[in-house]
Formats: sequence, C-alpha cells, structure tokens
Amino acid sequence: MGIETATRDTVQRIDGPLLFLRRNVQVSLGEAVEVQLGDEPPRIGRITGLDEERIVVEVLDRTQGLRLDGVRVRFRGEPLRLGVGPGLLGRVFDGLGRPADGGPPVAAHAWRPIDGHALNPAERALPRDFIETGISAIDLMNSLIRGQKLPVFSGGGLPHDRLAIEIARHARLRGTATEAFAIVFVGIGVSYDAAEGFRRAMADSGALGHTAMFLNLASEPSPQRLLTPRVALTAAEYLAYDEGRHVLVILTDMTNYCEALREVSARHGEIPSRKGYPGYMYSDLATIYERAGSARGHRGTVTQLPILTMPADDIGHPVPDLTGYITEGQVVLDRALDHRGVYPPIHVLPSLSRLFDQGTGEGFTDVDHPALAKQLFASYAKAVRVRVLASVVGADGLTDDDRRHLAFAERFERELVAQDGPRTLEQSLALAWRLLQALPAADLTRLSDAQIARHLGPDPAAEPGDG
Repeated sequence: MGIETATRDTVQRIDGPLLFLRRNVQVSLGEAVEVQLGDEPPRIGRITGLDEERIVVEVLDRTQGLRLDGVRVRFRGEPLRLGVGPGLLGRVFDGLGRPADGGPPVAAHAWRPIDGHALNPAERALPRDFIETGISAIDLMNSLIRGQKLPVFSGGGLPHDRLAIEIARHARLRGTATEAFAIVFVGIGVSYDAAEGFRRAMADSGALGHTAMFLNLASEPSPQRLLTPRVALTAAEYLAYDEGRHVLVILTDMTNYCEALREVSARHGEIPSRKGYPGYMYSDLATIYERAGSARGHRGTVTQLPILTMPADDIGHPVPDLTGYITEGQVVLDRALDHRGVYPPIHVLPSLSRLFDQGTGEGFTDVDHPALAKQLFASYAKAVRVRVLASVVGADGLTDDDRRHLAFAERFERELVAQDGPRTLEQSLALAWRLLQALPAADLTRLSDAQIARHLGPDPAAEPGDG
C-alpha cells in the first residue's frame, strides 16, 4: 500500500466519474483507492482499468471540484470491503454500505470483499423449500424456493415497486422461527421520493426490524450503481452463512444497473455490443445472480428476487434476455391487466418458476398443491384461447363449455390474481379450489379423481337435470 501525489503529469484526464492516471506504481485491478484534494474528505474509488502506461480509477463519489493538480490518490492495496456484523438488520445504508439513517456505523465483526468469494460448484446444494410471499399468483403457480433467483419482468409505469415493498413486508418462512428469516432490500438508481417511500413503508409496517436496506439514489454517480448490489449481497451472505438465516434479497431496478454499466463502459472507450451494452454484460450479471443459492454445511440460504423494467415492454431486450438465461424462471407483469385495474398485474402464462417442484407438495406446502397449479395453468390457458375465438366468432358462436371458461378467466383474474392485501398460502389454495368448482370435472384433466372428490365433491359444473 502506497501513497502517490498526483501532479499534472500523473493525473492525465478527468472524464465524468473516471480519473485517468499515468502508471507509476504497482497496483491491481479492483483495488480500492482514496482520492483527496486539499483538506476535503477523501473520495472513495476503485481501479477498473489498467495497462502498462495508465491507471483508470472509478470515483464513487462526485468528481465536481477535482482539479488535475493537487490531487492525491492513495492506493489501499486491497479490494473494497464491507464491515459486517450482527447490527446490520434494522438499518438503512447508502449504495456503498455507509449508514444513511443517522445511526453509527455497524460494529464490524469482519470485513468482507464486496465482490464476494466464488462458491465451489461442488459445495452448492439444490434449492429446497418454500418462501411465502403473500402474493397468490406467485405462491400458487410460480413458487419462490429458498436459494432460487426468480426475476420479475416489468415495464415502465407498472407497479413493480409496490409489489417489491409488499413482498418485503409480508414474505415469511413456513413452520420456522421468524428469527431465521431476513430481508435485504436494494434500491438501485431510485428517485429520492421512491427511496423515502421504501423506507417509510418498511418502518411503518415493522418489517424494518428484520431488514437491511441499501438505497442508491438516481442523483448519485453511476459507478455507485455498479457496486450497490454487490455491497448488499455481501451483507446477505454474512447473514446467511455466518448467522444461519434464510435471506431474501429484493433488487430493484436491475435495468438501472445495466444502464450504468453501459454508461461507464462507453466512458472507458469499450466497443459496444447489442443496443450499446458491453459484450461482457452477461458475465457481469452472472457475478450478481450467481451469488444466490445454498451451500452444504451452512444452515442459511440467499434467495434473489431481482426486478427489472423491460424497455418498450420488449422481453427480447438484452437486459431481460440475458437475465432469463442466468436465472430460474420469471414473473411477468402485464400492461393489459394493469389497464383493467388488476393488481398485481401478473400474467401467469409466460411466468415460470423452474424450481417449483423443489419446494412444493407433500412436506413443503400441500400434497395437492402441484396438481392444483398445473390445473390452473391448463384451465386459464384454455380460457385465453376461448377469448381469442370469441373475438372472431362472437359470444353467440361459443359452446356452453366455452362460456364457462370465459367466466372462469374473468374470476381468475379478478379474484385470484388481483388482491388488495396479503394472503396466506392456505387462503390462496382455498380460493383456487373454489374457482375450479365452476368447471366441469371432465375438463379437470390435471387432477386425479381422488383430488376432485376431496376438494370439489360431485361434478362441480353439473347443472340440475344433468346425467
């Protein structure tokens, strides 16, 4: 670790958040630095570019007022680290892990590099068991499993922030002590009003007591957005693997992260790829998403619920496209449902939880839960096809069975997908069985006769005089 006093010959250029230095010391990529001008407090940065002739430093605080002469750069000789300890929960931090609630710094029991440590694939355990979110369309049909990474694909103006807060407030484990569960809530590039809304909602509900919040504001330098999820995940890993908690990490909005990555990449002069994003965005996102999971020998798990907005509602846009390759499913918010007043506007047909079978059914939720979910998918998919048919031939051209499915779709969206408060899994299951009573038993092909008899009784759609 050394100190280099920069002169006009050393500091070659300042470009936004980037500081370009002539290389005259031995340093390494990712190394933390302190940039100081006169008696001002030091500004934190890290080395993000390096060759034989120059060093590129990303300054994580504002660079206004920095001059080419008189700047001192101190190289720490280590990566950026976060102090972690039992005092993380109940606190609000900025995007770099500094207290933003007026409280003292966390009493650090350890200092962990924010980029984390690679987890040996042989040590990974298959995600198992169920996290109840309180959202029926997720809990019933796209269940969130401990250790999973399940993104929410949204669009501009859709209520994904409201959904994030409601999940953070009401998510819980089933049949486990509440002390074993924690939330890490991460706001990336959010407005001041949104950040205050997140903070107040968590505090007013009492959920802040088991939550650590990391809030990066849109007004802060873009390089901070690249570190905020890494800082937050470092805290989550401590809570999971050191304290043995099951941690749900909610990240909103990962599209803001990717926009910052594109901006910083352009300032570095890197060759752009699709839509101007750097070609390494896939591997960069993987360094974040792959920090979810469970490890053998550790009681705790890290589960991720990243939220991203799709530009122009384009699910083929690079951000959702690459995210889909790395994660294990998606929950899709639909603008048409939102326009019809359905909240949350979750479109269940393109939504998917690839680990659904690992945390539902006997021993986890309900023995008939998997079959019920499959039947709901099948019945709603048929109803959507009938809607298309009705738009062509008109309602008069439909059969009685078609009309029953149309009515089922309307009730499914208005009564099960839409909700004005959290539901327990038992409430969601009971509601789903009640909706299926409107359909004839012959159409319930994903359920066994025993399941139909147990939950629905005689032919649920049989009319007086039938048979």
